[in-house]
Amino acid sequence: MEKEQMYSIIADYFIALSDEVGDCMTNLRLQKLVYYAQAWYLANFKEHLFKEDFEAWIHGPVLPDLYHTYKERRGQPIIKDIRLKDVKKRLGANVIEFLEEIAEVYMPFTAFQLEAMTHRDAPWIKARGKLPQFAPSNEIISKDSMIKFYGEKIKVE
Repeated sequence: MEKEQMYSIIADYFIALSDEVGDCMTNLRLQKLVYYAQAWYLANFKEHLFKEDFEAWIHGPVLPDLYHTYKERRGQPIIKDIRLKDVKKRLGANVIEFLEEIAEVYMPFTAFQLEAMTHRDAPWIKARGKLPQFAPSNEIISKDSMIKFYGEKIKVE
């Protein structure tokens, strides 16, 4: 059996949490929540939650494998039969506590609000370079740029 990817467990956390609170989780929104979890983890701990890289797509940062897992849903809510308590068993206590903080800050926002937020952040902007707004891109958003940008925000706050 293939080893479960950490980004997939983190995605399950956000999906299960949204289901538990009666919220709607779409692929676009999920991408941004997983992105912010990775970004802030990098900034706080100088190590990654998972090894995979985000790409600077038109609608913001995207993990291609995660996108393809739920792409058939398009903009519809992700329906998955998972319970939050079961997902938490697959994560360490420190990661759960960290994800709870990310959820508290970012889950109140819609997918489109989160997209707009990532479009104002330097890592996505830098990875896209001078591409036109609606030009496709699969340029990598570097973890170093995420550490630098979000790390500077920690110093200010």
